[in-house]
Amino acid sequence: MNKCIRILGTRGLPAQHGGFETFAQYLSLYLVERGWDVIVYCQDDSIDEIVEQTWRGIQLIKIPVSAHGAVGSIIFDWKSIRHAKQREGVILTLGYNTAIFCLWLKINNKINLINMDGIEWKRQKWPALIRLWFYINEHFGCWLGNHLIADHPEIKKHLMRRVSEKKITVIAYGAEPVMSVNKSILDQYGLTANEYLIVIARPEPENSIVEIVTAFCAKDRPVKLVILGEYVPQKNKYHKKVLECANADVLFLGAIYDNETVQALRAGCRLYIHGHQVGGTNPSLVEALGAGSAVMAHDNRFNRWVAGEHAKYFSNQQECNELFDDLLMNEQQVQSMQEASRLRFLEAFTWDKILSQYEALLTEYAVSRTMTPKHSVIWSLILQGFFFFRK
Repeated sequence: MNKCIRILGTRGLPAQHGGFETFAQYLSLYLVERGWDVIVYCQDDSIDEIVEQTWRGIQLIKIPVSAHGAVGSIIFDWKSIRHAKQREGVILTLGYNTAIFCLWLKINNKINLINMDGIEWKRQKWPALIRLWFYINEHFGCWLGNHLIADHPEIKKHLMRRVSEKKITVIAYGAEPVMSVNKSILDQYGLTANEYLIVIARPEPENSIVEIVTAFCAKDRPVKLVILGEYVPQKNKYHKKVLECANADVLFLGAIYDNETVQALRAGCRLYIHGHQVGGTNPSLVEALGAGSAVMAHDNRFNRWVAGEHAKYFSNQQECNELFDDLLMNEQQVQSMQEASRLRFLEAFTWDKILSQYEALLTEYAVSRTMTPKHSVIWSLILQGFFFFRK
């Protein structure tokens, strides 16, 4: 068995940008400790040619990309696949946003496992053309991936409309447990543990920010509402609407990326408010469970599986208001929810559980094999594509 893996689809390591990068870092370090050769592709706008470096035992392939935003990501993915397609190792692709490029991996007989992330083409925030791009690439990911990883059972059900259940494995995300509150960090923001609620989310309609803020401000509350995220009312009408709904008890702390600070804010809150209406296993919600936060979430099949039966759920602004009225006056109920969050976290979302599941799946595909001639691969691909797109 050749224990070698190449990770594509993130901006790279060390993790600085989001959930996929954080996961890639945890997985890479875990596998290195267990004897794997780990190669991670990194996007870099400060170089003119490919540079190879080593970081904590992980090989970093830095790909030069001068463009930024979505265009830069597309170029980076294309260059990464071109580099990886004739080199050894199982491929782990995080996300399907450019899955059409995985055709080159398939033609070159590369094993490619794809984490299919959320149902991006259903998100309201994207313009129609981008949603179409995601929709097309979801299909290509299902067709071209040797195996698919779903981060949530409901994502698996969605993918089963495209492929056989045998081609999909459910593996969620993990988080670090937070066992105590760093009060010195709360002091920096004038906050006291258990005397504020918190929302950590991008300010978008599908995250229910307006509904949460409006419900909170419907009457005087004995706590503050803390909101993390970047709000630019001059450029974004939704941002402006959120700010107009808020009163003096709503504190906008901006976008905070320091992990220790965010952990402290989660761990010290009375309630963690999660308004996400779509998606699979949301990393921020998992981190709230790991911090022992009492969870109050939007009522949908994604959040209910993650947070469990002991969290509280709302479907609209009125139900959100009613939950505020009830929970802010019921300390015993909140404590019970906090305990339930920790139990749910230990049950399903510790890093040891998540990363061992990934290693088991990768090991299954890391067995050395006789390479199939390229012309045979191409004919097989044509036949597979014919039957796949006829469905």
